[in-house]
Amino acid sequence: MRCPYCGTIEDKVVESRTLANGEAVRRRRECNRCGRRFTSYERIEEKQFMVIKRDHRREPFDRHKIEKGVQRALEKRPVSQMSIERLVNEIEDSAALLGKINHEIETAVIGDLVLEKLGALDQVAYIRFASVYRHFEDLNEFVKEIQKLGYT
Repeated sequence: MRCPYCGTIEDKVVESRTLANGEAVRRRRECNRCGRRFTSYERIEEKQFMVIKRDHRREPFDRHKIEKGVQRALEKRPVSQMSIERLVNEIEDSAALLGKINHEIETAVIGDLVLEKLGALDQVAYIRFASVYRHFEDLNEFVKEIQKLGYT
């Protein structure tokens, strides 16, 4: 595995963890040259996992899109990068399990998974994500969503 910091291919595996019920392996690696650590993932190459968009188009599942949305919602919030990575992994694992039968999942299901996980992690990020995901048009929609969280 090529080190993303110095480019060498000399590294050692420090930790391995099974994800998605044994269908993926996350490996923490340490570069033998520069000593920095990085993460790699191994997955079985299967049929492309597809996302069904609101307009019924289908596109390949893209973990990066989820990560980008979560990062944006958590911008300037006191949440570690490790917590964000764990949250995105949980969302990806849940989505893979929910869409396993026909290799498809609707964007609404993914959005709800993100909201569920963000709500447990950071309520400000939850409201940020919900306002974009649910297309809030006015202040009343914000108030209703905040009331759902138990605030009045």
